[in-house]
Amino acid sequence: MRDHTPDFKLRELSEANKELINEAVRQILVRLTEDRQLTSDSLLEFWVEIPGVKRPRGTYRGGFLMPDSFIAIADYFQADKESLVPAKPLGDAESAWEELLDEFYYQVEIFTSQVDSSKGITLELWTGHRNRPEGEWVYAVDKKIELV
Repeated sequence: MRDHTPDFKLRELSEANKELINEAVRQILVRLTEDRQLTSDSLLEFWVEIPGVKRPRGTYRGGFLMPDSFIAIADYFQADKESLVPAKPLGDAESAWEELLDEFYYQVEIFTSQVDSSKGITLELWTGHRNRPEGEWVYAVDKKIELV
């Protein structure tokens, strides 16, 4: 059996990039919660965009665009009125944020590890929930950030 795992080394995100991502993720999740739109199927999704590099976008069976990666928010937080409450196994809010951001940083590192960062990298992040199985957004909040 052949191993089809790509042979690459992760390039760790700089502290400045982690802070940009941290700020953006917190902003859109707080907005999602304040709007009372956090549901059990809400996702935190992202695309990586590189100037001048065209990549075909994958699609789900229903034909809607597939993100580079996503995280199920309910693994980390639930909503209680207009605030985020950590998922029970994670204990306190700070632990939940740390776990969510660690996973998110890791996924971003995977999708940016093969990229020439001198061209510039933009992350487009969004959160919300989709109408299944059609895949159209019922509610979404998004933000773009330029990694430095």
